[in-house]
Amino acid sequence: MNQHSPLRASGSLLERAAELYGFGLPAPAPVVVPPTPEPVPEPELRRPDPEPQPKPVPEPELKRPDHEPRPKPRPISRPAPSGRTGAVDRARLREAALIEPDAPVGPLAEEFRIVKRQLLLTANAATELPPEKRRVILLCSAQPDEGKTFCALNLALSLAGEKDTEVLLVDADFPKPEILSILGLDDGPGLVDAIADPGVDPESLVVRTDLKGLSVLAAGRQADNVTELLASERTREVLERLSEANPKRLIIFDSPPALVASPATFLAAHAGQLVMVVRADKTTEAELRDALELLSGCERVSLLLNGTGFAAGGRRFGAYYGYGQ
Repeated sequence: MNQHSPLRASGSLLERAAELYGFGLPAPAPVVVPPTPEPVPEPELRRPDPEPQPKPVPEPELKRPDHEPRPKPRPISRPAPSGRTGAVDRARLREAALIEPDAPVGPLAEEFRIVKRQLLLTANAATELPPEKRRVILLCSAQPDEGKTFCALNLALSLAGEKDTEVLLVDADFPKPEILSILGLDDGPGLVDAIADPGVDPESLVVRTDLKGLSVLAAGRQADNVTELLASERTREVLERLSEANPKRLIIFDSPPALVASPATFLAAHAGQLVMVVRADKTTEAELRDALELLSGCERVSLLLNGTGFAAGGRRFGAYYGYGQ
């Protein structure tokens, strides 16, 4: 540098040094800043509209033509009752001085009307007992020849006349069965057979008589172990079957005398009522007490006085109907 080369008074130090020393520095290229692109908005994600569901098409209602009648319900067919049938011999009833179903009302019929009414009231009131026990009546006596079979037959004949009751008279006097013989019916298998053989339906052994409302079940075959059979669970099953077969049924047992045969003791445990037949001027108080102690399995006990004599001024049933005068 000399005094003749003037210095630029302006410019940066680099520019002045380059000019002073002869360095021709190219002018810096202008920096081009590209414009910032505007942000492109992302497309909005839209949930597609649900496709419309087709409406259910209602099923057409099937209408029965007016001219077509509606079918009537079919009647429920009930099976015919099984078992045997037999006709009661009316002549034998008269010979045995029993109630005759077709005869006019007499003193005997009136007496047993009163007896049966009390027994029916008691049976209907004993609702705490199961049906197979509540509708079972046991007729017994302390000793033989006191009239228990006579009373059992008359009670059954009288009850058979009830509108809402059917009677099944069971000959349970196994040592001396005579119910079917007195009625004039053929003997056959009965209670002992049904208890001894679980495969036997006891209802099939019932004899249906021509007297409306009266059926009979024989004692059955003779066996040495009758007492043991009566003490078995099978006895209760047989009574349940006989009760279920007819809800209107009242079962009457004619049992052997309590002081001479043991079956009555076990039958009493299955009875809802005990009718103790007492023979006037024959049965002693001691015998009666001993018999009732053996029959304590039944709590409802009634005494039926049999063989009373005529007393002047006493009640005379049947006189109002023209009898007994």
